[in-house]
This record gives sequence, structure tokens and C-alpha cells, in this order.
Amino acid sequence: MLAYHAPGRLVAFELPFSLAFLVMGISDVVERERTKSERLAPLIALVGCDGSGKSTLAADLEAVIASDAPVARCYLGLGSGELGLRIKRWPLVGPAVERYLSRKAGQTRDKSKTVPGVATALVVFAFSLLRYRRFRHALALRQKGVTVITDRYPQIEVPGMHDGPGLSAAAAGSATVAWLARRERRMYERMASFHPDVVLRLNVDAETALARKPDHKAGLLAAKIAAAPLLRFDGAPMVDIDARQNYDTVRATVLASVAPILHPSAPVVKVAA
Repeated sequence: MLAYHAPGRLVAFELPFSLAFLVMGISDVVERERTKSERLAPLIALVGCDGSGKSTLAADLEAVIASDAPVARCYLGLGSGELGLRIKRWPLVGPAVERYLSRKAGQTRDKSKTVPGVATALVVFAFSLLRYRRFRHALALRQKGVTVITDRYPQIEVPGMHDGPGLSAAAAGSATVAWLARRERRMYERMASFHPDVVLRLNVDAETALARKPDHKAGLLAAKIAAAPLLRFDGAPMVDIDARQNYDTVRATVLASVAPILHPSAPVVKVAA
């Protein structure tokens, strides 16, 4: 069995390297990836609002598949939420610093706002480079014949949330930020052009999401839930799953949804959303 690091665990270590890539211009690696015409091992993407059960289901699905084939679970989020919680726990200054950073991040998601300066844009861009690095790792595993399960997946339909481009929602405000936004969007377009074999969209309501993630902001959870139906993942096959149900029911639906991909010769089982 193969594995990839847990969300957010290495963000503080990796982020400076992503910034270094930007300074040195190495972000041009985006244009040098292999073509999507290659034969790749299956990729199953679990997406949905925080609290929908993505991480738990990804770990469970990995354990099931591991008995039959090489499999790896890859986190394709940013890890910024966990990093913010760790900052909040800093003695004395933590809560104030976290509020400041959260306010800056919120501006980049608001279409009526302007990205708050080049420094903020550089950090957002660096996090996107970190996501792209994780994505390339997942792609390399597929090229080696390893089935990949992803917790989250990049998309271009909804900027500013749901793993979309971070600099494409708010107005740029300067030529430098606009340049970074264009570069970032091309990066996401490249990632989105690699279609998962199936996207499992886990749907919850705001009440359920907040009950499962009480440390999250209710307004942001509600915004993510409202935006979820807009996600198309560039036309990739998608199954909608009611993740408000008890875990055993959701798990059974997930397993039935991926069975035709893992075992193409098996009879197809229709799954209700």
C-alpha cells in the first residue's frame, strides 16, 4: 500500500519551497507536464463541503482497494485551514494573527472585493503551487499503475473555494496581481484537464456540516454548500451522494459507485443519489 502525507501536516515546511519556485521562475513546470492522452490508472475523487466526510471515506476506500491492487490516497487541498487553526493556538498573539490572515483570505474569495496586495497574492499563488506539486505526485502514481483516491480535486468553475483558483474571484487591483492570477488559472486549467474516472460529490446541508465541523465559519460553510451544484470538473463523470445519511449507507453507496471502475467486467449496479 502507498500513502501520501495528511492534509496540512507539511504545509509550513513545503510552502517556503513553493515561494522559492515562484521567485526563481520554476513555476514554468506547469507547461511541461506529460499529455493527458497517456493511459493512466484509475483516479477516484471525493469532493464536497467541509464536514461531508471526504477524508474518512477516502481512508476507508483506500483500505478496501488495498487488498486487490496498489493504491494511494492523496490530499489535493491546500491545508490552509489546519494551518490557520495551528496559528490560532499560538500563545497571546495567535487569535489576532489568525483573524488578520482569515480576513485577508476572505477578501480573495469575495467578487466585490480586491485582492489585498501583492504580498497576499504571492502567498495564495504559493499555496496553489503546493497544490500543483501534490497533483503532479498523484499523476506520477497513476502513470506507475497505482489507483489514486483524492481527498478534493482542483476545478475552474468556482474560483475562490472548492479547490478552485484563489486569485480569480476578487479583482486583481494591480498588474502584478493580474499576472499572478493568469498564471494561476492556467495551472488550474491544466490540472482540471486530467479527468478523474469518477467524481463522488458528497452533499450535506449547512446544519450537518456545522455539527461535524463546529470550529469552521458558518457563513463560509453555507457559501460552499450553495456553490457545490455549480461544480462540473470539466465534464468528468460524477455521482451525487447524500452524505447526510448514516455512515454505513454512504459508504455502501461509495463502494457501489466505484465498483464499475475497479472491476469493469462486473455487473453495473445503479446507485441512487
